[in-house]
Amino acid sequence: MLKTKVYIFVLSILCLITDMSLAATAVFNVVKLGAKPDAKTDSTQAFVKAWNGACGSVNSAAIYVPSGRYLIKNLLFKGPCKNTNIIIRIDGTLVAPSNYNVIGNSENWVDFQWVTGVSIYGGTLDGKGTALWACKLAKKKCPEGATSLSFTNSKNIVINGLKSLNSQMFHIVINGCENVYIKGLMITASGNSPNTDGIHVQLSTGVTIMSSGIKTGDDCISIGPGTRNLWIEHIACGPGHGISIGSLAKDLDEQGVQNVTVKTVVFTGTQNGIRIKAWGRPSHGFVKGVLFQHVVMKNVQNPVVIDQNYCPRNEGCPNQVSGIKISQITYQDIQGTSATQVAVKFDCSNKNPCQGIKLENVKLTYRNQPAVSSCANADGSAHGVVEPAGCF
Repeated sequence: MLKTKVYIFVLSILCLITDMSLAATAVFNVVKLGAKPDAKTDSTQAFVKAWNGACGSVNSAAIYVPSGRYLIKNLLFKGPCKNTNIIIRIDGTLVAPSNYNVIGNSENWVDFQWVTGVSIYGGTLDGKGTALWACKLAKKKCPEGATSLSFTNSKNIVINGLKSLNSQMFHIVINGCENVYIKGLMITASGNSPNTDGIHVQLSTGVTIMSSGIKTGDDCISIGPGTRNLWIEHIACGPGHGISIGSLAKDLDEQGVQNVTVKTVVFTGTQNGIRIKAWGRPSHGFVKGVLFQHVVMKNVQNPVVIDQNYCPRNEGCPNQVSGIKISQITYQDIQGTSATQVAVKFDCSNKNPCQGIKLENVKLTYRNQPAVSSCANADGSAHGVVEPAGCF
């Protein structure tokens, strides 16, 4: 029912996108407002003018970005707006400043807050993050970096056909949002780029991520606390760290993750495949009702992982146990190859063991031989062919 509602909403938005000639639609062309597609002239204010015009319009509105490369500093598109139907059609590329310090301490580069009914169609975001990654990898003093595209406290959002290149940090963040549809994204960053998660979702409900390719240096998709009713389908991931729920238990009073579906995903050469990870320390959070279905692993280091003892650098969590409660997790039709001998690892909390883990038709091999499993404090069942066996 949820998915049907999302599709009806998306179809109505796409119909509007394809008919930008409607008399009732006000079109704000950034070039006509002063933007220069030369990748050198600061065009930030032209985009701000376009947003102000569209946000203040009493009719449906469209922002149009013609082909070319536009140098953009920080953009804040803030609502609430008079109009709840703003289409942003991008035929060009938004380019971040080459000096990473210009946006590197700002948290977000292109930032939407408190908006309703915004649709982004097409376009490329070039975050110019390579110099900042090099600074971080050299352990020099660097800014934290900016997320390329962020939506906060917003609803009825569509992101369709966008490309994101070389983000300084996360490529896309969905935070505190409702009813978000993401499709046809191409996200690209170096495999050793730090903290460049492809799409991060937290404190949000009714998010759908479809038919996208993600190549990055961190999680292809990361799922944070407070995420409910999340649907992920037809994703190609790699390089990267896989699709991860967590890290959870960062805070004691933390919202749970519930009703997540991840299906028809291919992981190629990733560090992890499908992972749930929680800090080994107290928390009131939980993970409940997750389905991983029709997943292919191609030379993945850790294909199936639940880690409730996550404690990098042994800081803030030694000698503690995770309070996160993990239950009703189903792995169905998981196939492919592991780059390490242990293909299935459930390292659950001895205080809050994993409950209701279900393995069904799982076949993972290591160097053309059966892989092995490692399971601690996990209760569940196995159905059909399950290789590696041994957990239940």
